[in-house]
Amino acid sequence: MIDVVKYGPWAVIAGGSEGVGAEFAVQLARAGLNLVLIARKPGPLEETAARCREIDVEVRVQSADLLDPQSVARICEDTADLEVGLLIYNAGASTCNELFLETDLRDFQKVTDLNVTRMLELVQHYGRPMAARGRGGIMLVGSLSGYMGAWRHTIYAGAKAFSRMFAESLWLELRDRNVDVLELVLGVTRTPAMERIGLNFDAP
Repeated sequence: MIDVVKYGPWAVIAGGSEGVGAEFAVQLARAGLNLVLIARKPGPLEETAARCREIDVEVRVQSADLLDPQSVARICEDTADLEVGLLIYNAGASTCNELFLETDLRDFQKVTDLNVTRMLELVQHYGRPMAARGRGGIMLVGSLSGYMGAWRHTIYAGAKAFSRMFAESLWLELRDRNVDVLELVLGVTRTPAMERIGLNFDAP
């Protein structure tokens, strides 16, 4: 059961257009939380927003590319009038799966920008008023890649390991402020993104 008093009245979901993020959106809408959905693709974003509005909650959408350094500033400006009690960061992905020594660091920078930098910016922005109010929640969607090294995942695995340690450490900082912090560690999950990269979930 979701504590609407603690985590409401608004939840922000970065990566809230499809797959796991869309499922979070629907479940939170059913619990009575209003939503801000952020994602890069406006089509799936609007589809998920429409599903949630049918449940009779308010939904705002923002089509934003979190690789843009100015994206968080715009998100913060557009939600300045809202009391956000829950942040879900579900936007992490591996945008470069090449061999480390053979690849320009600027390509890997996109991985750390998406999985670390933007995540830290949003957590700090929304976490500060949660701590001041003495209630709220922060969920970071992690990966099993954060527990082990993997071929062509030098930077992504490192970023997800950072996310896991960051979440545990932030939980220690905020537990006395009544702000929950959790990293949800996902394994391989049937989502549109995974199907686009060629995973065959129907193979015997």
